Amino acid sequence: MEKTEKKDIDWGNLGFSYMQTEKRYVANYKDGAWDDGMLTDEATITMSECACVLQYAQTVFEGLKAYTTKDGRIVTFRPDLNAERLEASAKRLEMPVFPKEKFIEAVEQVVRANAAYVPPYGSGATLYLRPFLFGINSVIGVKPAEEYQFRVFATPVGPYFKGGAKPITIRVSDLDRAAPHGTGNIKAGLNYAMSLHTLMDAHRQGYDENMFLDPATHTKVEETGGANFLFVTKDGKIVTPKSDSILPSITRRSLVYVAQHYLNLEVQEREVLFDEVKDFAECGLCGTAAVISPVGKIVNHGEEICFPSGMEQMGETIQKLYDTLTGIQMGRIEAPAGWIHEIK
Repeated sequence: MEKTEKKDIDWGNLGFSYMQTEKRYVANYKDGAWDDGMLTDEATITMSECACVLQYAQTVFEGLKAYTTKDGRIVTFRPDLNAERLEASAKRLEMPVFPKEKFIEAVEQVVRANAAYVPPYGSGATLYLRPFLFGINSVIGVKPAEEYQFRVFATPVGPYFKGGAKPITIRVSDLDRAAPHGTGNIKAGLNYAMSLHTLMDAHRQGYDENMFLDPATHTKVEETGGANFLFVTKDGKIVTPKSDSILPSITRRSLVYVAQHYLNLEVQEREVLFDEVKDFAECGLCGTAAVISPVGKIVNHGEEICFPSGMEQMGETIQKLYDTLTGIQMGRIEAPAGWIHEIK
């Protein structure tokens, strides 16, 4: 891709918030088919007051990033997996699938059109991409929409950790993020709406996040409102919870591969009883925004579990995982085939 003069933005002081950029992609589904889709300057969506998304929350979304590698290329990380996950989410909410090839093409178009907003290498900032799909026609009876819109917008965001990754404190939630056999395993807006009250209540009580246990028995670890758990045992094994109501994180999947193939660590993907948590050496939350957020302490109704890695810095193994994956993303370490998608 040709070099583009960057916008005059203080990249090092960007927060994780929305900044409108110049172009976004829009495609419409009507009469049983998607149109060709196009880039537009228009950042405002006009719809009926009775649009299905407003009445019955028929909306799914994705999140991924574009960034500048060490050698100056603009790339995205495994966008094919985001396309596949959006497809699974759409099917679960009775929405038309947006084709994988068109999804990747839309991402490429949006990054290319907003290349001036892709932060420079070494700034710690990235261009966050938000693909989303929603029911747009009027629906008053409870049923799926007949018309849909798919959009992708981009916004530059700062490094998730300013001044280093300090371990966070989380609490065990009494409420559930998802119902048993519900929608916990798809990226639907309604799952995030479900987690907002518990998140704000956690903040009011002085905690950074919630740990949700399985909705059926409240004995097994699931995830937080927006990230998967990753634990390290005292003998250096990686353990990640397995459940039908956990969102399959692309970052977690990538970290599991890195642990096995780059760091030669044993990985167990299995049910994790909450009673086991006190015996782990390290704990992290993985997702697109932060890659891994270290957890220093978990509180369950006043009972504290403090990890040996402490409250000052990432644990040794989680730090290695973080450094390796970010090194792959930024082009400092050779990537597995197909992981890095260059925008040309």
